[in-house]
This record gives sequence, C-alpha cells and structure tokens, in this order.
Amino acid sequence: MKHHNLLLLTLVLVSLIASGCGGKQTATVAPPASTEKPATEETITLRYFMWDPEFSEKEQQMVDKFMAANPNIKVELEAVATPDYWTKLQAMSAAGNLPCVFSMSSGYVDQWISDGLLADIQSYVDRDIKPDDYFTGVFDVVRDKKSGHMHAFPFAFVETVLFYNQDAFDQAGVPYPTDGWTWDDFLSAAKKLTVDKDGDGTPEQYGFWFYGRYAHIESWVYQNDGRLLNKDKTRFDPDDNAVAALKFLNSLINEYGVAPKPKEMEGIRQQDVFPMGMSAMWVDGAWNINNVREVAGDKFHWAIAPIPRGPQATGDTAYGWPDSLAISANCAHPDEAWEFIKFITGPARTIDLTFGGKVPIYKPVALSDEFLERDKQPPNKDFLLSWADHTGPTSFTPGWGEWRGYADGAGLEGKLNSVFNGEEDLNTALSEAKEHANSVLERYYP
Repeated sequence: MKHHNLLLLTLVLVSLIASGCGGKQTATVAPPASTEKPATEETITLRYFMWDPEFSEKEQQMVDKFMAANPNIKVELEAVATPDYWTKLQAMSAAGNLPCVFSMSSGYVDQWISDGLLADIQSYVDRDIKPDDYFTGVFDVVRDKKSGHMHAFPFAFVETVLFYNQDAFDQAGVPYPTDGWTWDDFLSAAKKLTVDKDGDGTPEQYGFWFYGRYAHIESWVYQNDGRLLNKDKTRFDPDDNAVAALKFLNSLINEYGVAPKPKEMEGIRQQDVFPMGMSAMWVDGAWNINNVREVAGDKFHWAIAPIPRGPQATGDTAYGWPDSLAISANCAHPDEAWEFIKFITGPARTIDLTFGGKVPIYKPVALSDEFLERDKQPPNKDFLLSWADHTGPTSFTPGWGEWRGYADGAGLEGKLNSVFNGEEDLNTALSEAKEHANSVLERYYP
C-alpha cells in the first residue's frame, strides 16, 4: 500500500510541474481505481421506548421482523408501564438522552412539540404515505398548530363509544341503540334499565355510569355541537352547547337517579362497573373492549353503539384520537427511525392484532378478519370503522394533563366530580375550573 501511495504522489507532482504549478489550465489526474473491497455497511442502533409491557413480547416480534429486513439497523426495545413511562421519558429528556423512537400520547404531543422535543416528520409523510390507505382523520391531533406539520405518526387510534348490555335491554323490553338516537331516547332507556330489586333505594343495576373523566364527558359535548375551548384552543371557554351537555349529564345523577354518584363507586375500578353488570350502559374508550371481555366473560351479551345526539347536533361527531410514535428532535438517525415507524405501522403490521378496541391506523389491517374478531364480543366491532368517519374535535393542548386533571383527578375532572357528587353547583365549578385551566394555558399562550 505504501508503494502504491508513493507512485500516486509522484504522478501528481509530475502533472503539477508540467502544468506550471497552478496555472490557469491545470490538469486533473483521476485517481486509480481502488482494488480494495468496500467496507461493510455500518450498523446503526435505534432505541425504541414504548408504554405497554403487556404487548412487549408481540412488539419484539415486529422489531425482529424489521431487523431481519434491515440487517444494518439494530432496534433496542424497552417497555415501561404508565405512569412510570412518562416519568422516565421526562428524565431522559432532561438528561438529553431521549430514545430515537418512542410512544407519544395525544394528551402530551402539543406540549412536546412546543418544547421542541419532537422531529418534524411532514416531509416523510408527504413522500411515503398514501392517504387512502390510512385513517387520516386523526392525523390533525399530532400536527404543530402553527406550521400544520406532523410531529408524530399514529400506529392506532381510539374512539369513545357507548357500551351496552344487550341482555339487560332485552329484559327491560328496550330497543337497542341506533344511529341518530337522541338524549331523550337515551334517558327513556336509562330509566327502564335502572333496577332496584329489593327497593332499598340503591339500584343493583343503574341505567348508566360515568364520572368526570375526559373519555366519559367530552363525547356528549361534541355530540351537542359544543366545545370546551375557544376556537383557536388557547383558552378554556365552554360554549352554551357544552354547558348544556354537562347539565344533562348532571341531571342523570342528581335529578333522575339513573346513574350513581362517583363516590358511590369508590373502591371499584371504574372500567369494571359495566362488565360487572352494575350499569347497563357506559361511555368510554373502545380500548376497554379487552377488559370487558375479560371481566364480563360469558355472563351477558354486549355491543357498542354511537353516543346519543344532543338537541343541537346536526350529525355525528365522534371523539377519537391516535396513539402515536415520535422521533426525538436530536435523533442521530432520523431516516432510519422513520423507516422503522413506517414499517411497524403499515402493511407489515401482521403480528399482534390483539389491539382490542384500538384500531390499526393502516386500513387493510383494520379491515382484516383477525382485527374484527367476528367470533368474539362485541358482535359489531366493525362499528369502530364506520364511527371513525365522524372523528372531529378534541380538547388536547399543551398542559392538557394539568388543567384537565387527567393525571391526578384535579382540574376539570375534580370539579365535575364535585358537581356529580352533589357537593357543588355546576356554574361555580365551571367558573373555578376556567380560572385554573386558563392559568395553565396562559403559560403556553400568553
């Protein structure tokens, strides 16, 4: 090798001398063709941090499948359950050590975008994603509100639906919920489905069950053409239609007695009230399908349906949002990180279809028999796909978890629970919630 380099240097010097060492007509000498073999392509390591250890074994299969197709990329998967997931992820962020790829919640995505922690992936999406192949109605949730660019990519999405006990409906002689059913229809059914067999004043079965949680409340607001925030989502400012929805919900407990006070269900997991047969109807996220199957077993038949329309509704507005994957803004290998995300959210998603009620973002997978699980309850799981056509607004903002009270029950959730428990009137509670919520939002939107 040394003799080869010496020969090359001699040729270059001769050429320079012949050309006058820097004259206007400098000759260019092409280097000789290399006789050495090219170096093996460098192996790149991506860290992938996800929030659901329950599915980590299945997700590892997807990771292995990707690595087999991309032998130069090594993906290291770590799964941590929430809420520890967020504590650890924030610690990684503070240390400047975020993984390249990680799960991102709709409730926090705006704040992470605002803090400059998520890579802008719009150019990748424009280049590689065919909109007709995906449920794009929930893409707006992960867009920067200023630029309109996506900063995370959904792997699945969820919707709130009405769960109902078909056997209870049959026993009460009540028709099953249908498209377009109204608050009046719902209230009439809830009255007939509230059963106090021993006459002690405490029903063994309530017609309905809810508390101040976002997934329990906001569908009713949107199905009455209401909003909790102003139009540019910078301030908490419920309109008249939203207030009417909250008044209707409060009346179910404190006027009609067809739903229990939240404090009456203390000590019981909120997601178990319906599958335990303590209520005939329940509105919550469709991700609860797996839990209802597990807790209810074969004790009764159940299905899912639209949330009833309020008097101001002109059609259906489904409350839906995505669970997504993001690339950290300081990821050293964003191209490879995007290839990984695209792989495990698209056509390759043939392993781990045990999403329950989480709908795969890639339509052909969602339409598969494996996802629709026609041999299991609910018998109409395909309703999730048609309901997705109506996805609309959300109240997610920077600081949402703080003002909404998602993390600890404070904020709006706590104030609504005080109303539903008969401890505070709605107007006072909303006034106090507004003051707190806007003190949070003012930090992000001065």
